[in-house]
Amino acid sequence: MMDSLRTAANSLVLKIIFGVIIASFILTGVSSYLIGGNNNYAAKVNGQEISRGQFENAVASERNRLQQQDRERFSEMAGDENFMKAMRQQVLSQLVDEALLDQYAKSLGLAISDDQVKQAIFQTQAFQANGKFDNQRFTGIVNQMGMSTDQYAQALRRQLTTQQLVNAVLGSEFMLPGETNQLAALVSQQRVVREATIDVNALAAKQTVSDAEINGYYEQHKDQFLAPEQFRVSYIKMDAAGMAENATDQDIQSYYDQHQEQFTQPERVRYSVIQTKTEADAKAALDELNKGADFAAVAKAKSTDIISAKNGGDMGWLEASTTPDELKNAGLKEKGQLSGVIKSSVGFLVARLDDIQLAKTKPLADVKDEIAAKVKQDKALDAYYALQQKVSDAASNDNESLAGAEQVAGVKAVETGWFGRDSLPAELNFKPVADAIFNGGLVGENGTPGSNSDIITVDGDRAFVLRISEHKPQSTKPLAEVKAQVTDIVKHNKAEQQARLDAEKVLAALKSGKGDAAMKDAGLSFGAPQTLSRTGQDPLSQTAFSLALPEKGKANYGIGSDMQGNVVLVALDEVKDGTMPETQKQVMVQRITQNNAQIAFEALMSSLRKEAKIKLGDVAQQQ
Repeated sequence: MMDSLRTAANSLVLKIIFGVIIASFILTGVSSYLIGGNNNYAAKVNGQEISRGQFENAVASERNRLQQQDRERFSEMAGDENFMKAMRQQVLSQLVDEALLDQYAKSLGLAISDDQVKQAIFQTQAFQANGKFDNQRFTGIVNQMGMSTDQYAQALRRQLTTQQLVNAVLGSEFMLPGETNQLAALVSQQRVVREATIDVNALAAKQTVSDAEINGYYEQHKDQFLAPEQFRVSYIKMDAAGMAENATDQDIQSYYDQHQEQFTQPERVRYSVIQTKTEADAKAALDELNKGADFAAVAKAKSTDIISAKNGGDMGWLEASTTPDELKNAGLKEKGQLSGVIKSSVGFLVARLDDIQLAKTKPLADVKDEIAAKVKQDKALDAYYALQQKVSDAASNDNESLAGAEQVAGVKAVETGWFGRDSLPAELNFKPVADAIFNGGLVGENGTPGSNSDIITVDGDRAFVLRISEHKPQSTKPLAEVKAQVTDIVKHNKAEQQARLDAEKVLAALKSGKGDAAMKDAGLSFGAPQTLSRTGQDPLSQTAFSLALPEKGKANYGIGSDMQGNVVLVALDEVKDGTMPETQKQVMVQRITQNNAQIAFEALMSSLRKEAKIKLGDVAQQQ
């Protein structure tokens, strides 16, 4: 696979494709990422400089990683100034940490030998051909990275040294076999319990509460009975899609005349090529062709361009902007005409002109419907933006209502019902609209109507102007409105309190050996035994594993609760040592040691940062 990619890198077809891509990068401003030649630096770590170029290269690498990771959301993230600023700060922090680790490794005398560096280079697959190290390939790739081979070796040495330190820290944590087995037994332990449930809801139904108790709870917990902020909004919606416009024959003809390039297929040429490494190979191929050999057969057999060779040398249709200069200057004028041997940047070529398509403009009749739709759309957008401006002016001039805006828009404003922050009507469910409503700028004093909004544009060529017609701030619900709710809460609280008191009395009797009578008096009985594991997240399991180990043949007792909020008496009868499969035990040990190692590594980095003298350069301070 790697060899195929390397061969493809010398493909004439790929060079054409790369040419198109590079041209588009230039047009879209990729040159803004290039670093100017100045002496500014990103940071100095104990006197060691992190250059501006090093920092910007690391930022570009992180941008590429994020784009590959989430292409759909990358544009949104890249457009977020705060996100990109945070990303750049994170990259700089990582570079500082790398410098600190490098310095610490040197202070410990950690070192990588020349032989280790050589072996790392020799074992890098990208530098190999047919499974063996290729020095020419190594040199070429490193030069493409903008480095000399010595610079690459030094950078690799630093990387290997730092990795040696990291591995030493992360590999220092371990667990003894005895510790592992004890922990595995503890983690997989099981407990056999019985439970007796006191139904809190049944007790709550029997409770009586006074008005004083209700008033007291209400006064102490008013924040539980809040009526959320409420809004009523009047709005006018403008939608370009709903603005029907006509396209006259004159409009269509005018658009056609002014946009001829859109309907013209430029001249296209089709070539087939045979690419070789040497001039002698190219001459041999040309001799075969002149003797009548089939071009496609020779291309498949001898062309080193693996892309076009599969297609018998055919390169497909090319326009002037994508045709290599070598082919333009080959002097091929007639279909079927062969070139001589052509020296090119990818080796040597023999080319054949297969076909020519002259520039051709589609007649108006063929594109009339397409143009009509485009003209209608453009006119609708023009009308939409003009209407936006008129409605905006009217809403600004008459800021006490939407009457003026309604007259200009030719529609009546729509008024919503009451809604809160979590129930925005679907027709207004756009972030810019929500921000305008909820940021407080359009709310009048004491619930009165406020100002008209500015024009609010949203996706899909739609826009709104709105005003908050009524507003209710967050408020406490009156007691009369929530009295039934408060009564139920007070009853439940009293019932839960009573249930715990009853449970504690029975628990005391159980521990003193008088449990049977106490259980009978309370109308309780323990259920069938059930086995619980330590991994259980329910309240009963939590209670069971909080109890002390029982004596042999004698239960231990405690109080807990169940998933329904009932009070539960728990009898712990037996504790069983669990078993853990060896593979699961290994995973457990690995996670614990990794976690401990990570803690140790973070402690090391924290200490290094605290003791370091770190100075940020202008590039970093301007972020």
